[in-house]
Amino acid sequence: MISVESRRAFFLFLALFAGLLLVWQLSTASAPPRSPYGIPQGNAEYQMLMGHAPGTTQTREGFPGPARFAASALQALHAPFHNNGPSDRGIGWQVGASLLRVAIGYGLAVVVAVPFGFLIGLHPVIRRAVDPFIQILRPISPLAWMPLALYTIRNAEGCGIFVIFICSLWPIVLNTAFGVGSVRREWLNVARTLEVSWTRRILFVLLPAAAPTIITGMRIGLGIAWLAIVAAEMLVGSSGIGYFVWNQWNNLSLSNVLLAVLLIGFTGMVLDGALAALQRSVTYAE
Repeated sequence: MISVESRRAFFLFLALFAGLLLVWQLSTASAPPRSPYGIPQGNAEYQMLMGHAPGTTQTREGFPGPARFAASALQALHAPFHNNGPSDRGIGWQVGASLLRVAIGYGLAVVVAVPFGFLIGLHPVIRRAVDPFIQILRPISPLAWMPLALYTIRNAEGCGIFVIFICSLWPIVLNTAFGVGSVRREWLNVARTLEVSWTRRILFVLLPAAAPTIITGMRIGLGIAWLAIVAAEMLVGSSGIGYFVWNQWNNLSLSNVLLAVLLIGFTGMVLDGALAALQRSVTYAE
């Protein structure tokens, strides 16, 4: 049975969505055509400098309205996984390429961050020793690592994976350490009294107790990873959704750019929802 609040929220969502479409339509209905870089269509001097006779410069049709965007999106989604070469791949293929890079880099970050977080969460001395390094490295923008990655790895694919790894590592480490350090001492004392081995303490006491906090860090890390891979692909990618956005902008296809932006948001929502469901499944009440 759907609650009254849920129905109200749904109708409010529909109203907001309809209002957004109306504003979108009104703001694009009378937009005058302009040249690709904001120069008025009738600027003869600019056209001559670009090597065109006045009036022959290719112009874009302005920001697409809802109807034109819907038609373009249906065309792009008609065959999302076609692959006719590096410069002609479907948008589904591009999203899949980005997800593969995120899966590799993020998976490596989880494998490294969770054990490291357990280590510094269990040993306060180690935590104090490494905390300055973490606090210095954590705020660094993922894109700031790109020049160093390009110089050392010398491979665009490896650079993207490294950026994903380094930017998603720290939230998982910090949340894991916090979760492990916050486990009630009584539970550990009982396990010690019963002479439970360290392996069983980690698997059956520490890990279940800290799981909600660990997955919170994983959710934050995954969100940062998805943001970073799009930006990284714009710089050095030859495939992926970030490369697709930049390539479509160069082709002056704003409809495809907008479609890619919406797919980026939708994919991020799905990824976060999957980890949110996992978090709910391991959450407990004391």
